[in-house]
Amino acid sequence: MIVDTHVHIWEMPPIAPIGPSAPNFTSKPAAHGNAELLLADMDENGVDKTVLVQTSFSTWDNEYVAASAIKYPDRFVSMGLVDPMDNNNAETAVHWMDERKMQGFRFHPQYYPDVDILKRSENEAMFRQIEKRGGIVQIHNRPEHAHQLDYVASKYPGITWLIDHMMYPEPNMAPDWNSYKPVLALAIHDNVLMKISDIHNRSEGEFPFTDMHDVIKMAVNTFGIDRVMWGTGYPGYHRVEHGWLSLEDELKLVREGFDWLTPLERDKYLGGNALRIWDWDRA
Repeated sequence: MIVDTHVHIWEMPPIAPIGPSAPNFTSKPAAHGNAELLLADMDENGVDKTVLVQTSFSTWDNEYVAASAIKYPDRFVSMGLVDPMDNNNAETAVHWMDERKMQGFRFHPQYYPDVDILKRSENEAMFRQIEKRGGIVQIHNRPEHAHQLDYVASKYPGITWLIDHMMYPEPNMAPDWNSYKPVLALAIHDNVLMKISDIHNRSEGEFPFTDMHDVIKMAVNTFGIDRVMWGTGYPGYHRVEHGWLSLEDELKLVREGFDWLTPLERDKYLGGNALRIWDWDRA
């Protein structure tokens, strides 16, 4: 079973709104990247299931992503966005989880340089509601924000916390990787897992991006193979258009480039762990 834990899909107006969900975020798509485009890509490459993640340019309205998971329950689950600066976000989170079957949310500490959004006291009610529902929260940030995840992972043990894109290690951190060690230290929390993804954009080399292999191995060894997962980025032609690998090459990287993984480890990384983390029967 192959499960992609990280793909952004979106539609264009009037089907779904386009607009920023973060300070100073100005990127806007020129064409849709919808569920059907993703399904065709998945079917062509043998990917069984995908975790849909609301984009930062689709506003705080998660409806298109939520509706896509409800429409295709055998293929998708959904993760949304909730405004971390909205004092009524607990009610919003409850709506998306209870009424629209979303299984959790994504937060971006790096978008808020002047406030630790995960430690913000006004967000406690929201995190308690997510925790009450056994929800999942994925965190998109860099190593300098690791202290925020350390705080909430301890405070809300009933939430499963996911590190997006490994929290962006870069080859210039080698050979000691000291500036990346706060991220690896998060493995002390049993409820923190890591998505090993977006490798090519960090690498300074060509496929299979060997300058990133040491830190990937460190992450796998530190968190354990049961707590790492595979993810990609965009649907269909948008992958290469936005500077990412094709889905075919994403899979080739794992199957051929990560040749140190055993067959069992590869199976867990490519899907087995994701089947355990998300509730695919509830979708």
